[in-house]
Amino acid sequence: MSDSIDVLVYGLGAIGSFYAFILSRTERVRLTVVARSNYEAVRANGITIKSEIHGEHTFHPYRVVKSVAEVGPVHYLVCANKAIDQDEHAAQLHPAVDENTSIVIIQNGVGNEEPFRKYFPHASIISCVTWVGANQTSPGVVEHHSSEDTQIGLYHNPTIGYEIEQLRLETFAELFCNGKTKFQILENIQIRRWEKVVWNVAWNSITTLTMMDTQSWLHSSQDAEPFTRKLMQEVINVARACAVPLKDSLVDELMDKINSMPGIGSSMQTDCKCGRPLEIDVILGFPFKKSRELGISAPFLETLYVLLRAVDCRLRAGK
Repeated sequence: MSDSIDVLVYGLGAIGSFYAFILSRTERVRLTVVARSNYEAVRANGITIKSEIHGEHTFHPYRVVKSVAEVGPVHYLVCANKAIDQDEHAAQLHPAVDENTSIVIIQNGVGNEEPFRKYFPHASIISCVTWVGANQTSPGVVEHHSSEDTQIGLYHNPTIGYEIEQLRLETFAELFCNGKTKFQILENIQIRRWEKVVWNVAWNSITTLTMMDTQSWLHSSQDAEPFTRKLMQEVINVARACAVPLKDSLVDELMDKINSMPGIGSSMQTDCKCGRPLEIDVILGFPFKKSRELGISAPFLETLYVLLRAVDCRLRAGK
């Protein structure tokens, strides 16, 4: 690897902008960002982060482009876009990928890695689970709240030597260290991915279909909490059938967590209110398809998945 580290951030919403900021704090990094709706603002003014943890900063990426077609191969391709139409997006990334590229997936859901492995069988994949709270208040301006944590780990590629993959992971971790963000390297990142999807299957689905916040839902009837618990348990059962060792006690942990919080909505609920496509496939679709494939009974999961597919269909039709 040369002295410079070429990093491309694909998906420059609030989360992508936050991680672009973290990565820009390493002098060796030559940061390119793919911007769409905020292209003109970022190109002219850079990206401004107003963070409760890091303070306020404005930085200018090395390059701002409208598409990956304008970019050559990079060392790290950071995918922070919404995990919608994953196959289609992965197929568009070929110009930025060669045998030296590591694809860093910072997205919700499970099964996210599979399209990237299909299109780029010789690339390394670093899978990440993010717990960052941020929103883009205007083009190129992001407010970052007090939540900040990331877990990272390899989605191992048997065609690449273990030492090479470890070096790529450690180099990326060094960029996070330099960026002064909180993170942990995990040996089995899929455990944390599935733990988060148990949470997201419940709260993204329920808040979107009811248009209620979490506490309003839980107090809507005596059946609401048992329903939620059964839904979470179904996803845990599917995870275990996929050789991801989640514990039944996770249901109690997640219910205790939600009950310690004020009522909240979800990113999927926000997308629905704004008429945008929903992040269904990686949150509900993959666990549901695995339940069918492996013969795991999941009627609550199936019902929510089918209903949300209908909602997504309506949104995509612009109705």
